[in-house]
Amino acid sequence: MSSLPKSVAPAASGAHQRFVPVDHTKVAFPGGFWESWTRTAREVTVPSQYRRLEEEGFLEVLDFGKPPAPLVRPIQPSGLSMQHFFDSDFGKWIEAASYTLKTHPDPDLEAKIDGIVEKLEQGQMADGYLNSWFIRREPEKRWTNLRDLHEMYSMGHLLEGAVAYFEATGKRRFLDVMIRAVDHIIDTFGPEPDKLAGYDAHEEIELALVKLWRVTGDPRHLKLATWFVDERGQMPSYYDGEARRRGEDPATYIYQTYAYSQAHEPVREQREVVGHAVRAMYLFSAMADLSHENDDPALKAACDRLFDNLTGRQLYVTGGLGPSASNEGFTRAFDLPNETAYAETCAAVALGFWTHRMAQTDLDRRFTDRLETVLYNGALSGIARDGEHYFYENVLESHGQHRRWKWHYCPCCPTNIARMLTSLGQYFYSAKKDELAVHLYGENTAELDIGGRFVRLRQETRYPWDGDVALALTLENPATFTFTLRIPGWCREASVSVNGETVDLGAACVKGYASITREWRNGDEIRLSFAMPAERLYAHPAAGEDAGRVALRRGPVVYCVEEADIGIEPQRLRLSSEAALEPRFDATLLGGAVVLEAEGLEADAQGWTGDLYRTTAPELRPRPFRAIPYHLWANRETGAMQVWLLEA
Repeated sequence: MSSLPKSVAPAASGAHQRFVPVDHTKVAFPGGFWESWTRTAREVTVPSQYRRLEEEGFLEVLDFGKPPAPLVRPIQPSGLSMQHFFDSDFGKWIEAASYTLKTHPDPDLEAKIDGIVEKLEQGQMADGYLNSWFIRREPEKRWTNLRDLHEMYSMGHLLEGAVAYFEATGKRRFLDVMIRAVDHIIDTFGPEPDKLAGYDAHEEIELALVKLWRVTGDPRHLKLATWFVDERGQMPSYYDGEARRRGEDPATYIYQTYAYSQAHEPVREQREVVGHAVRAMYLFSAMADLSHENDDPALKAACDRLFDNLTGRQLYVTGGLGPSASNEGFTRAFDLPNETAYAETCAAVALGFWTHRMAQTDLDRRFTDRLETVLYNGALSGIARDGEHYFYENVLESHGQHRRWKWHYCPCCPTNIARMLTSLGQYFYSAKKDELAVHLYGENTAELDIGGRFVRLRQETRYPWDGDVALALTLENPATFTFTLRIPGWCREASVSVNGETVDLGAACVKGYASITREWRNGDEIRLSFAMPAERLYAHPAAGEDAGRVALRRGPVVYCVEEADIGIEPQRLRLSSEAALEPRFDATLLGGAVVLEAEGLEADAQGWTGDLYRTTAPELRPRPFRAIPYHLWANRETGAMQVWLLEA
């Protein structure tokens, strides 16, 4: 059994230096767009999620000393119950709660986490195995169905929670519990003849092991993560033999293909993003980490190919991904239905994890552009403005049938969006040696260490409602280092100045980041200006669902039209290609937001009573038009919504 040394040395890094994200606690949001979202996540989302765990009977599964109660989530025809991976929800909730504890100590919240940790420790088996389902209900079946039952997935989320709690409080109890669980996995799995050559079909443990290695420096943790990724997709498939050992015919697998879990071929050979969307994003996140830590250019090349495939053929304009409910994932290129879009909140959040990791090794705005799209659209739409209602699926069109809910049959999404919002600061900045990368914009203050120099940075801006940003520096002594500033890909016209002196962006920009190296002094100011007109977006001709339609975007924000604003279903609305789109800040809209207004056209249904078809097109008459940010939809009265609008 291993444990942390008393003084943990920083883990080694790969052959080439990566940017290191700033600790989220060093970035504060005293105002602006993100202030209310992060405050609500801390004050409402995290506490209410614990109440849901209690009310829905989740915490009961940790009463290891009692006979198991009737199932909260019944067994499905596939043989899986959502209850198989309740532990993952505890792990993600603890992770989100830990991020808030690090900035806002809360003895009651800490006690709740300690209560869960105590039960986990009491239930852990002598050999380190830890999974509430199998320990209480089917101990003889542990590690017999990696294909379906999420054992290491659940342990991975517990492990991420343990790392976050240790870093927030310094308490080692939970981390030591999970290190014992990892020791058990190391003893059970691997290439050695006496071990199982298997890996969990739902990726997660891989990226969690990298996080653990960066805390402990134990090379076994990195080695295991590497082996799991390298072994994935090797043939003959481990899952075939595993099924036969259970007395099953592998051909009866409900999903028919191991592409569902990205296990159809070795990861370095994969060229298309396939299967379950969340699993894919977690795998690619681990691949991005390992490409750096192991200095593995082949793994980096695979990530690049898969990123290009996703963003060029399979990504919704909102940053949502995975159009199909049947596999919670991908189907074929350009299959992007709107009303039936699955676009799971977890998948968008996980895409943010992956793109953020990619940018740390390869500072390229193509990654951070996607991260920004997710943050303002496809992930943020998954949580209501009140902080305690959610979407699992994020459709781009509705006739009013979609409602936000307090808790889901499979509640993976609430805790996922919570852990992103409660650690938001880490996505804004990262540093290496004498360089600071500014990835995102929004009002905040940051305390940064750049090459051993303390720098206080203040962003003053109304972004994303306005494209003007001022970065004010506070330094004790003059210092020479590089500011590297992302110029968003959506911006057609940008300017940057330092103390009023214009920067030549043509000479300064590499991969969409403008680098400014100079001796910086206290009081220096960088000003950025991003032209932010409202724009029409058109889809690739092969995306047939969007033919003849237009989506609206202003800056990083994608817009939609709700029935509440126009008085009719937006499916009857037409937007002329000549209509001027006028941005206007509406302080009364859900905390304030820029809306887009124009003169639209309504397809007149008068006189069509009893007629379903006619030989003449309906008349078009003027109808006031108003579009709101997509992430704010379904926060008011029930009604229809549409992102892709018919263009007249």
